Amino acid sequence: MRATIIHGERDVRVEDVPDPVLATGPEASGRDAIVRVVAACVCGSDLWPYRGVRPTEEPRRIGHEFVGVVEEVGAAVRTMQPGDFVIAPFVISCGECINCVNGITTSCLHGGGWGSEGEEGFADAGQGERVRVPLADGTLVVVPGTPAAELIPSLLALSDVMPTGHHAAVSGGVREGSTVAVVGDGAVGLSAVLAAKRLGASRIVAMSRHEDRQRLARELGATDVVPERGDEGVERLHAMFDGIGPDVVLECVGTEESMDQALRSARPGGQVGFVGVPAGGPELPIRQLFSTNVGVRGGVAPVRTYIDELLAEVLDGSLDPGRVFDMEVPLDDVAEAYRAMDERRAIKVIVRP
Repeated sequence: MRATIIHGERDVRVEDVPDPVLATGPEASGRDAIVRVVAACVCGSDLWPYRGVRPTEEPRRIGHEFVGVVEEVGAAVRTMQPGDFVIAPFVISCGECINCVNGITTSCLHGGGWGSEGEEGFADAGQGERVRVPLADGTLVVVPGTPAAELIPSLLALSDVMPTGHHAAVSGGVREGSTVAVVGDGAVGLSAVLAAKRLGASRIVAMSRHEDRQRLARELGATDVVPERGDEGVERLHAMFDGIGPDVVLECVGTEESMDQALRSARPGGQVGFVGVPAGGPELPIRQLFSTNVGVRGGVAPVRTYIDELLAEVLDGSLDPGRVFDMEVPLDDVAEAYRAMDERRAIKVIVRP
């Protein structure tokens, strides 16, 4: 089979790799499944190793968002069977340990990331033709029936980007009537706009400098757009909300500058919900937080915990997070997908094996 391999900075290639097989032998748990990938995508966090921000020590599989069809299951798998269409969250989880039970599946005591070593052995990565999924019952979410082709982008969005935007909004305490600003106009930031609208925010400001992303943000629920950054951006947001700022700011980038923007924009006593993968070492200014009573909550999104709730709305047509995808390429052209996102020519790219 073919799969995407990252070799180093701006060097991703599609290569032949061994076909995945169910684990066998006396040590095998029988809890894994083989999934044929129908659609995968490139994540903004994939760009950190692509850009060399996170060095690649040796070639490895990459990709952690995909949907597909189950081809085989281990003897202990109980919740799915061959032929089922499934969503794969970006983290493997058992669904049974105390952290999974508490809803923090990203801290599963037995799971791990795609393309990593864990208790269940090597996990394939998503940008390829097939994947062996460890802990299939705890990880995969079965979609009822056979989804229509037009639903695939929204189902794929549930593997990471939409629940991550939702986690920002939930962590920030967005509720009916909240005023919200979203820092970041990538796929996560746009998903956070959609999530804030879904949770009842009365006014949502998208901070964006790009006309196409501004337009999509408005279509997803933003009531206002602010292109300014830094001091000018903070001043503009404060002026829009009684001179003090919005109730909630959602940080969806992960840089020192974006976190500073979020912290200084929230009103005294407000909340920052953050989901941007840290890149650049943002540090919390404790004295500033103490003085303003601004709270900070968030982190890596426990996607598996949120999928069932969001899936129901995708299936009934009331939620359409797949609109963040604005480009599609075949697997053989995955390098172009990375280039397009790196150069901000695309918001988020679907990769079709």
